[in-house]
Amino acid sequence: MEEYENKAPEERVILIGVSVTETDDTAQSLEELEELAKTAGAVTVGKVIQNREQIHPGTYIGKGKIEEVQQLAYEVQADAVICDDELSPAQLRNLQQELDMKVMDRTLLILDIFAARASTSEGKIQVELAQLKYRQARLVGLRDSLSRLGGGIGTRGPGEKKLEMDRRLIKNRIAQLNRELAEVKRHREVTRSKRSRQSAPVAAIVGYTNAGKSTLLNKMTGAQVLEEDKLFATLDPTTRVLELDSGQEMLLTDTVGFIRKLPHHLIEAFRSTLEEAKYADVILHVVDASNPQAEQQMLVVYETLANLGIRDKTVITLFNKQDKVHEEDFLRDRKADKTLSISARTGGGLEELKRVLEETLNEKNVLIERLYSYQDAGLIQLIRKKGQLLEEEYRPEGIYVRAYVPMEIYGAVSP
Repeated sequence: MEEYENKAPEERVILIGVSVTETDDTAQSLEELEELAKTAGAVTVGKVIQNREQIHPGTYIGKGKIEEVQQLAYEVQADAVICDDELSPAQLRNLQQELDMKVMDRTLLILDIFAARASTSEGKIQVELAQLKYRQARLVGLRDSLSRLGGGIGTRGPGEKKLEMDRRLIKNRIAQLNRELAEVKRHREVTRSKRSRQSAPVAAIVGYTNAGKSTLLNKMTGAQVLEEDKLFATLDPTTRVLELDSGQEMLLTDTVGFIRKLPHHLIEAFRSTLEEAKYADVILHVVDASNPQAEQQMLVVYETLANLGIRDKTVITLFNKQDKVHEEDFLRDRKADKTLSISARTGGGLEELKRVLEETLNEKNVLIERLYSYQDAGLIQLIRKKGQLLEEEYRPEGIYVRAYVPMEIYGAVSP
C-alpha cells in the first residue's frame, strides 16, 4: 500500500507594489515581501510594479495594471495576489472583485506569520488582538469574500475562528483581550521592578528581523532560542543572564524584529514587548552587515525606536554576520555611541563586546575605595555580583576594596 504525504500545496502568489516617487525602493520592498511570503509558506510566481503619482484610492493599482495582473495570473496559474501596502477595506473589496481571486496585503501576511510563530500566552494574545483589529475594519469585505478565502495564508491562528463573528462579538473579544494583556503587562512591570531592585543592568537586543539577534543571545548566554534564516523566526521576548569577565552580571533581552512598513496594529499590540528596550540601560542594535539593504534597515530600526519613545539610551551597534561579508563595504552608524564588527554565528568579536559592555556599565558606576571590617564582608559579595571588583586586599584592620558599583547599591555598600 502506497503512502501519501498529507502536505498542503503551496499557494502561488503574485506580488504587487506601487512606486509613487523616483526615490521609492519598491523593488527591494517586493524582495522582502517575497521573503515574507516564503516564510508564510507561499511561492512567488510573479511581481508587478506600477509607477503612479499616487496609490489608486479605489483599487490600489490602475485598471490597465489590473488587466495585466489578470493575464499574468492566468499564465502562471496564481492562486492569490499580495499587495506591498496595507489596503483599505474598499481597496481590498474592489481589487478582489476585479481580479476574482484572493487578495492579501503586507499586514495580513505579517499577521499570519506572527500567528504561526507565537508560542507564549502573551504572544498569542497580542497576535489575536492585532488580527481582530485588522479584520474588524474589513469585516464587510471579508464577509463578502469568505467563499474565496479558502485555507492557506491569512487564515491561520487564534483570530481565524472569529472571522464570522459580527462586530459586537469582535468588539467584546477585543475588550477581553485588552484586559488579559493589561494583566500580562502588570506582571511584566512587577518582574521589571524586581530586576530594578536587584539592580541588574539590562541590555535590550534590537534590530531588523533576521539580523541575528537570537543567535547573539544564544551564543553569549547559552539560551536555547529558535534560530532560523527566516523573517520573524522568534516572536516572544527572552531574557537571560550574562556573566561578564569581572563576575558582574547583566540581563540580555531579545525583542521582536523590526521590518519596514511595520503595521501600526502590530506596533500597538506588541508595545509592551517592545518596551523592554525602553527600560534597558543599553541598546544592542544588531545589523546584518551582509545585507545590501543594511543602511535602510538601520533607518527603520531607529524610526521604530523613536515611535516607541525610546531616546537618550546608550546604543552599541553590532555589524553582525562578518563571516558573510565579502566586499569591503564600510558601514557606519553615526547615531550609535559605539560600533563593533561581530559574527554571532562563529563567536567573532563577542569577547570584545563583553569588554565594551563592561566599560559602558562602569561609565555609569561610581568608583569606591573603602576599608571594610571583617563583620561587613558580606557587602563585598554584593559588590562582586552587582559591580566590578578592581582590588581586594586583606589587612589586619579589615578588607581594603577598590571597585565600581552602580548608584542603586552605593548606599547599601557604604556603611
